[in-house]
Amino acid sequence: MTTIIAEHKSLPDSTVVELARAGARDPVVCFSHLRWDFVFQRPQHLMTRFAQSRTVIYFEEPLPDDGDVAWIQTRVCPMSGVIIATPRLPLGLPEGEKAPTLKSLLDGLLAEQSVVHPVLWYYTPMMLPLSRHLQAAAVIYDCMDELANFRFAPPELRPLEQELIATADVVFTGGYSLYEAKGHLHANIHPFPSSVDRAHFAKARAIATDTTPTLGFYGVIDERMDLEMIAAVADARPDWTIVMVGPVVKISEDELPRRANIEYLGARSYDQLPAELGRWHVALMPFAINDSTQFISPTKTPEYLAGGRPVVSTPIRDVVRHYGALEAVAIAADAEAFVEACDAALCLAADPTGSWLADADAALADLSWDRTQIRMNTLVDRAANARKTAVPSRRPRGARMTHYDALVVGAGFAGAVLAERLASDAGLSVLVVDRRPHIGGNAYDRLDDAGVLIHEYGPHIFHTNSADVFAYLSRFTRWRPYEHRVLAEVGDKLVPMPINRTTLNQLYDLDLQTDEAAAEFLAARAEPVEKVRTSEDVVVSAVGRELYETFFQGYTRKQWGLDPSELDKSVTSRVPTRTNTDDRYFTDTFQAMPLEGYTRMFARMLDHENIRVETGVDYRDIVDEITFDQLIYTGPIDEFFDHCHGPLPYRSLRFQHETLDQEQFQSVATVNSPDEATLYTRVTEYKHLTGQVHPKTSVTFEYPTAEGDPYYPIPRPENQALFKQYEALAAGRTDVVFAGRLATYRYYNMDQVVGQALATYRKMARVVPAVSKGLENGAVAATL
Repeated sequence: MTTIIAEHKSLPDSTVVELARAGARDPVVCFSHLRWDFVFQRPQHLMTRFAQSRTVIYFEEPLPDDGDVAWIQTRVCPMSGVIIATPRLPLGLPEGEKAPTLKSLLDGLLAEQSVVHPVLWYYTPMMLPLSRHLQAAAVIYDCMDELANFRFAPPELRPLEQELIATADVVFTGGYSLYEAKGHLHANIHPFPSSVDRAHFAKARAIATDTTPTLGFYGVIDERMDLEMIAAVADARPDWTIVMVGPVVKISEDELPRRANIEYLGARSYDQLPAELGRWHVALMPFAINDSTQFISPTKTPEYLAGGRPVVSTPIRDVVRHYGALEAVAIAADAEAFVEACDAALCLAADPTGSWLADADAALADLSWDRTQIRMNTLVDRAANARKTAVPSRRPRGARMTHYDALVVGAGFAGAVLAERLASDAGLSVLVVDRRPHIGGNAYDRLDDAGVLIHEYGPHIFHTNSADVFAYLSRFTRWRPYEHRVLAEVGDKLVPMPINRTTLNQLYDLDLQTDEAAAEFLAARAEPVEKVRTSEDVVVSAVGRELYETFFQGYTRKQWGLDPSELDKSVTSRVPTRTNTDDRYFTDTFQAMPLEGYTRMFARMLDHENIRVETGVDYRDIVDEITFDQLIYTGPIDEFFDHCHGPLPYRSLRFQHETLDQEQFQSVATVNSPDEATLYTRVTEYKHLTGQVHPKTSVTFEYPTAEGDPYYPIPRPENQALFKQYEALAAGRTDVVFAGRLATYRYYNMDQVVGQALATYRKMARVVPAVSKGLENGAVAATL
């Protein structure tokens, strides 16, 4: 974090690529907690470069004003063309009026600047309440720090960040440690560590160092500084000069160690920093190791190195990861080691022609803010293009009405089926909202960058024994017959899963020819269990402990984070054991995939004149803006009741999508990895499911996680007891219909969710006045 006065900032022309002039791409509205003139760091570097090809508005946090009327102060940065907008709010404005006032100011600003459908770029989730209503070309969350760990972080920051991540099309992180911490929370997340303007800081190399040993730091001096370390270094070497450049923030000046050989110079502009750096022999990064520094990726490291100065740092993870192997960067965890490292760094500095500097230059050779911005720009454009081609359109049918017969929360199977039935069968007006930026729920599929159709949230294979369910969905799609097959990786073998006779023959080098022979083999290995209670009991009693440990134990531990002995018997009961050679994963009567994909099927289901769909919208944000007769809720039931009894436990998944430059990756759609040492549970190749012909192929690796979107209710008695408390609350809400997996805390296959939704609608037709009235007024009754 480096200091700048905006008017004095200049950047050299980029030689990487010639960008189009402003207006060629969607405008950017950047919401930042960092003032444009305070420090010149990541937001300023990136927005300055984005402004070369887009209109950029930099929306700051509000400032108090002596006047009686709220207004917005705007100015244009003369060097970059960025429009800097600072809301001014009257002193004493009630807290409850601030967000609506800021929202109104923002709307007025965008209208004045003729900005329509901008890219919404967030550095802070705290600005989501005043901007979530905007129709965005794309939503970007550039998470440069773990703000919730900083001093004085507001309690609402974490839930707002969760909402922002759920809404964002793309998430960037300011370093790899932060990426590892949040990678499971979003399907399109990318690490972009701190970069550097090498030419700017290389000016320091031409400046003569001070005559006495001088060691320095520039940046914000706040709770992230190890003040005791700074004092210890100054005390240990009174002949050194310790220079501290930067504003003091969130800590008192009285907390700063005061010594004759410590200089506090205050803020310096970005253009002044090379001159300050040039004075020093060694650059310091004396960060404390605490929650606020756990995920930082200091931009100072490459800046110091570009200035030709050796660096001494405390063990910040991303510094150690990216620069710890360089001779020019020393890592020291305590004061004594820090002083020793500074002694060694002074020796390096005395030899500016040494190999240490050449190695540092080589490490920075491919690092530049220009390249970072170009890569980000590509991802932003892809996200915006994906929104423009998504179905249904991001511009919902007509204007939102003030009243609807039904508000449906969630555009997955349960919500979409109920919305379609209410609109087309009962003739009711329906508003469907989903906080994700798309319809289809977890079944959402899309073309990836290579043009291969993938399932964003892992493979969804449709199968059912219900002719009614299959007939209903056939109204909205044609089908591609498909029977799913799975192999399990055991050592160097790939064997069919579920276990069948072929599995046994391959695994044990047998020649079992009949079902009876396979049954006898399994019976000989089975271990009697007096009463089958757990998932372990189910498998051990059927096939014995060796097969249990080979196929089920490790896979289940990964998938659920629990041993099978701790899980209800229903988990492993879902996977049969066969004595024949049927290698299909499912044996249902109807097995097929939507011919054009699930998203197209959902689009047709919701394409009705009585239905309005709004994605990227949390129902809580609009529930006070409209009226409705019936609420249909398909989200997490514990969230609906504000987790009043505590959160219901779920397992989540992180999906790693990869495109490969080959036509086929594996012989079947899915290969399971039951070995507990392999972190992912399975890999799926989608072209097997879709039948798509393409020179490349795309695959997804699935990594179970404890945090993230709720996918699988954890089947344990105490969890079911907790759900029963929420179920009792739901029973008292006759104005709300709870439907779907999350609202009923059950794991359903897709056909089961559709069947439940159709049954829920039939019940509504009998007992919900708005629905029965609609049917009485001429709509055709459901015949399903």
